[in-house]
Amino acid sequence: MRLHLVRISFATLLLAVTSGFLPPSLSLSPSLAQAQTNQDRKAIADRLFREGEYLSVRDSYERAISKFQEALLIYQDIDDKAGVGKTLSNIGYVYYNQKEYEQALDYFQQALPILREAGDGNEQRVTLNLMGSTYYEQGRQLVKQNKYREALDKFQQALAINKKLGQKEAEELTLNQIGMVYTNLGEYELALNSYQQALAIPPPYFANVRAAMLFNSGRLYQALGQYELALNFYQESLELSRKPVSLEIGRRGAIAIGSIGGEVRNLNAIAGIHSRLGKYELALNFYQQALAVLKTLDDKTDKKNLEAVTLQNIGVLYLKQGNYQQALELLQQALSITEPLGNKRAEGLIIGNIGEVYFEQRQYELAGKYYQQSLVIIQEFGNQAERANALNNIGYLLEKQNQPELAIAFFKQSVNLRETIRKNIKGLPQEFQQSYTQTIAKDYRHLADLLLKQDRVLEAQQVLDLLKVQELEDYLSNVRGNDQTAQGIPNTPAEQQIQQGYEAILNRAIQLGKELAQLESIAPANRTPAQQQRIIELRKNQQEITQQFEAFLQSPAVTALTAQLRQVTGGENLNLANFNSLRDNLQKLQQNAVILYPLVLDDRLELILVTPYSPPIRRTVAVKREELNRAIAELRLNISDPNGDIAEAEISAQKLYELLIKPLENDLAQANAKTIIYAPDGQLRYIPLAALHDGKQWLVQRFRINNITAASLTDFNTKPQNNLQILAAAFTEGSYNFRVGTRDFTMAGLPFARREVENLAAAIPGTKKLLDDQFNRNIVLLMNDYSIVHLATHAAFVSGAPEDSFIMFGNGDRATLRDIKSWSLPNVDLIVLSACQTAVGGKMGNGEEILGFGYQMQRTGARAAIASLWFVDDGGTQVLMDAFYAALKQPNITKAEALRQAQIALIARQQPTSSVAPQVSNRLGHPFYWAPFILIGNGL
Repeated sequence: MRLHLVRISFATLLLAVTSGFLPPSLSLSPSLAQAQTNQDRKAIADRLFREGEYLSVRDSYERAISKFQEALLIYQDIDDKAGVGKTLSNIGYVYYNQKEYEQALDYFQQALPILREAGDGNEQRVTLNLMGSTYYEQGRQLVKQNKYREALDKFQQALAINKKLGQKEAEELTLNQIGMVYTNLGEYELALNSYQQALAIPPPYFANVRAAMLFNSGRLYQALGQYELALNFYQESLELSRKPVSLEIGRRGAIAIGSIGGEVRNLNAIAGIHSRLGKYELALNFYQQALAVLKTLDDKTDKKNLEAVTLQNIGVLYLKQGNYQQALELLQQALSITEPLGNKRAEGLIIGNIGEVYFEQRQYELAGKYYQQSLVIIQEFGNQAERANALNNIGYLLEKQNQPELAIAFFKQSVNLRETIRKNIKGLPQEFQQSYTQTIAKDYRHLADLLLKQDRVLEAQQVLDLLKVQELEDYLSNVRGNDQTAQGIPNTPAEQQIQQGYEAILNRAIQLGKELAQLESIAPANRTPAQQQRIIELRKNQQEITQQFEAFLQSPAVTALTAQLRQVTGGENLNLANFNSLRDNLQKLQQNAVILYPLVLDDRLELILVTPYSPPIRRTVAVKREELNRAIAELRLNISDPNGDIAEAEISAQKLYELLIKPLENDLAQANAKTIIYAPDGQLRYIPLAALHDGKQWLVQRFRINNITAASLTDFNTKPQNNLQILAAAFTEGSYNFRVGTRDFTMAGLPFARREVENLAAAIPGTKKLLDDQFNRNIVLLMNDYSIVHLATHAAFVSGAPEDSFIMFGNGDRATLRDIKSWSLPNVDLIVLSACQTAVGGKMGNGEEILGFGYQMQRTGARAAIASLWFVDDGGTQVLMDAFYAALKQPNITKAEALRQAQIALIARQQPTSSVAPQVSNRLGHPFYWAPFILIGNGL
């Protein structure tokens, strides 16, 4: 919305009415300029000033400035500060009306200190208000030029003035503009904050301005994947838009109006949500309502714009339904309406949708033509998300055209743009971050999938790390990542050259577009022959840009670069520093360690193995996600049942072994692997790798195993402290009932936990013990004084919100995963939680709560953590923990090896069991008792 300012005094109005009837003695004769007294000269200046105002109202700007300047010279000569100040302000206002905003600001800034000195508070407010309006209009101009950062600076200056003057309506307008700028920059958190500030302004306010802000807020929630919330905002905006009011903004005040255009926009937006949710008939009904309302709109330009938008949206709906001919007709009709209006962003989006119609019909050459035209326009006029989508579309097209190397280059650019958006929403509520991730995660997985098909294994591993960081961020919203994850997906040198090439074409297209827009802004009747000729040339050049783009992709240089990408595999084409760093980490461990990354895809399982001395290895397993998840659920059921048949557990464990380890057996043997560092994906996080069975023995009997959240987030090589200094706490008595989220818990003391802690203290002298009420929140303040913190207490890790996952203290208090982020434990080598449970209520999500626990522990500074995937009979836990610490206190033994030896001791029934009941001691070889304990983090 534009601010229309009118500044006119009563004296000027009087002059306008009476100037034709002035007697000769009062006319503005030159002889009056000879008056000698200051009073006479001031009268002349005042008359010149009023004439300037009158001419300004009549839009006779040059003559108005001439009169003001004459008056100014007299005011300055007689030292009339008030006259000087108001005249400077009025000259600035004339320039403001001519849209010469820099000159206007110059005069306003000269006027303000003089008016302040003169004590003219009213004129100060008027001038300050004009400055705010000037900054606002400059911001709008810069937005049209896509100079969003510069625009933001102008709007911020306008906002400061709005607040200083207490102009709530203007503040609302400016905040709305700031919100739109932040949205275009992909900075959704700041955009939402701006809209929320605006909407918090109490009445009175302009109904249509508020409707616009509700609409813009809805668009933002829609971009974040919060569809129900977006729908609510659109509905409220629609109701306000339908109110029959009017708006007129003057120099000192305003009255409100409504908007038929706003009603049409909201009907379109509501239909768009229903279309996105697959409710096509309902969506079509709203689009038809929009077309009916549109007929009543008087503004011809707005009417055409909204008609094009509505036709485009109906076309996209038909595209989703597979009605390609109807979709194409409507989209082409929308394009023919949009092109003459000069709305380039809308034009770019429509062209992209036409490309998608051809893509779905497998007419890839035509699809490419439209996708490339769309990219050129969106690169200049679109926002961050739209640019990412345009690049993504070209990636999918190139893949279909059997150019996977080029497709990957475009997919990477798309992912990296989305990474910048994701980083900018970290302060938003967790559910907003999660819903946004859900809108884009499939494209990340698709890129990883394509990289694996090209045997670019290490690059795929980096994408997997980004996915894991995303999952952690969605779950915890405090994930920092590191230098590797912060840069997104780096380009190879060949991809950098490809990117530079196509960006050069895009930049040339943008420059041509700017020159053409400037020339086309001149009315045809006022153009010189040279200008008209140049317009024709530029239009022809624009048509050739698509051909240049296609020629570039088919050029010998690009063909050579893609051949280069095709020839190298196994990460040789990746940033060698990153690859060598990972390989060096494995070598320095001196544990014969390998890293295993599974990637669960809809139609298969991809296994990535990184070894110390060879390129990364990729193996593909033909198993669908549903089949894999059934195998996971079956194994989890069999190994987490203490009364289950061990033979059945072995059979289900073999099924997963065949999928996860069997394809890598030869590779593991060649690498002489003794330690598997495991970064599980999805529901694989609910299964301990140690409990896989090869038909002869459990996997833990062959390998040391430790889990990690992601290679890029893990410190592999920091060695533990030489002396074991242990803080051991236990919840042994009492019972507590409480509700967390939607679940009710009853947690009773663990009788064997006391013995567990006492045995630990006996085995390792100097261990500090805290039991029950002594074991409270204050223990957190003691933890960093010890190398090992052992907590024999209940903990539950629940899919959903981090606040629903908790560790229980002995006095009944709880610390959630969210609380843990404030812990500082840089001196702690290991935290042990010996009575955890996951998949509470039998529900398995994607294991983000397990991933989240491991990450939170790492974030505290602790090098590693041991936790259990299900709650174990506390007598069995005590036996395993006795064996673990007995092994750990031996010289030169790692945490991973100590846990392995403890688990083998239970499998072989080598550990003393006199303290536990026979029905437990006789079954300690069942994986229920030894398998759930996993080590996460640094295994040394």
